[in-house]
Amino acid sequence: MTVHDVARALPGIDDLRDHCRGLATLDAVLCPEWEYRFFSFDAHWAEGEQLASMRDGMGSEFSIVFSAAGAYVRGFDHRSLMSPWARPDVPAVWPGVVDEVPDVFRAYVCEPAFCEKDGVPTVTCCVWREAGDTAWRAGAVGFPEGGDGDPDGADVLFELLVDRSPQAYAAWASDYFETSVDAEAVRAVLTGRPLRRQLVAALNPDAELADLAADIERIG
Repeated sequence: MTVHDVARALPGIDDLRDHCRGLATLDAVLCPEWEYRFFSFDAHWAEGEQLASMRDGMGSEFSIVFSAAGAYVRGFDHRSLMSPWARPDVPAVWPGVVDEVPDVFRAYVCEPAFCEKDGVPTVTCCVWREAGDTAWRAGAVGFPEGGDGDPDGADVLFELLVDRSPQAYAAWASDYFETSVDAEAVRAVLTGRPLRRQLVAALNPDAELADLAADIERIG
């Protein structure tokens, strides 16, 4: 799967935002230590902008900026042959990855939070969707030859955005957090049910709803 397959599989902007909120909420309940979570959501990232993000702790990550203009999605797989730092010469974004990003999203390409200190964007795959558009878009990328069918990292990076089933997250979280995760409790969070004490306990008996107040406020 490449970024073009991801673009065809993602839901609409509002549904994607709700799903990202759900993932961040689930991670907050299952893992009190923020630094060990995969998914996060900042409803107050900047004026008029919200940020969904993922980091795997090994250098790969994604960020999604939601704004009145639409949504901009940046992914980075540190192992990809398309990494700016996999080039034999000067680090540079792989041709086509961000070349066609519309003007309304161009500032995000060079956003310092999404770049290295030298200003090179940390990106191997990118999709976007303007408000009112009927589909997600990606640039015309010529992928490197060889590899394992995931040249830009999109398959792994966006796995739980493409498969949005409760079972997919429950299986992933059970493995990552090394605990049994109730798929029906996951479903309740992903479908937007209120995060009440009983639901928190079904996901993590050691978690207290009161301790999640700051996370809930940040996630929105």
